[in-house]
Amino acid sequence: MSDTTQTLPKAGKTLSGGRIDLLIAALLLAMAIAAPFVIESRYMMGQLILGLFWASVAVQWNLLFGYAGVFSLGQMAVFAVGGYATAMLAYYLDLNIFLAIAAGAVIATVFSALVGLACLRLQGVYVALLTYAIAQVIYLLIVTDTNCFEMVGTTCRQFTGGATGFARFGDFGMRAILKGDWIKGNYAIVLGCFVLSMLVSWIILHGPMGLAFKALRDNQAYAVARGINRFHTQLLVFGLSAFFTGMTGGLYATHFQAIGPGIFSISSLLFILAIAVVGGVGTFWGPVVGTIVLMVADELMREVGSFRSIGLGLIIAFAVVALPRGLVGRFSDIFHKHKS
Repeated sequence: MSDTTQTLPKAGKTLSGGRIDLLIAALLLAMAIAAPFVIESRYMMGQLILGLFWASVAVQWNLLFGYAGVFSLGQMAVFAVGGYATAMLAYYLDLNIFLAIAAGAVIATVFSALVGLACLRLQGVYVALLTYAIAQVIYLLIVTDTNCFEMVGTTCRQFTGGATGFARFGDFGMRAILKGDWIKGNYAIVLGCFVLSMLVSWIILHGPMGLAFKALRDNQAYAVARGINRFHTQLLVFGLSAFFTGMTGGLYATHFQAIGPGIFSISSLLFILAIAVVGGVGTFWGPVVGTIVLMVADELMREVGSFRSIGLGLIIAFAVVALPRGLVGRFSDIFHKHKS
């Protein structure tokens, strides 16, 4: 009897949390759909698209670390694999760009699963070091690719594009359909994929797999003792996170019609980590809120030159010290305290 009494509040809490998630999702989706009709500036539309890219990567890294407890620093490598695979498949095999993005996501998933296999015997900082080392190896393989693979006119193209990056492989086709409003078409495609990734993440986290992720994160020995297979679960979270991260990489490459080794930069990786920290690691809406806060702050400080990085650093430092659970975690604590 006591077991049933203890279980019921949890179910009610989950239902309440689900309703809040749906309410927030509906509000954000309405704002996102309205944005192209309100914003006329192509630059601002471009910033919204960039924000969706970063939010999507941060959401998937949060799934990996915030919920499953796997501290990977290879997220941008997975992103790059998806982007490069999309570009190269579209160029060398003349594959339809949307099929190339899907194939790039699958390739990124296979790559991440292999990384996951390599990390199975490791934990904590050792996983971080290994995943970062793998990312650096891929970066070096690309930038040191100097052999001429084919001639494009009078220009020599390396197989991976080398240090200059890979370009001229196609786009979404919105320039031909929407002419001057092509960026709004690109925005609709990126937004649709972002919504899909958020929906799948929500379903996973509120199902048995999500419970297994959290159990391994909170107490691995106890979770294994209760029958959770660490091997299968860790491999699964690596694959799930990688599919949408790789898809986002493909969308990124297609939107900008190019992808280069600069995507491996430490600043890009740290920005993704900062988004999750500011918004709230281990919270569903944390990466979205963190992206909004940091993108807006970055834009407001665009005119201050070198102080821009200092300002972002101060925001991150404040979040770490004053808001250890991030903005969403802090709001959740206040909400539940007030409700109780």
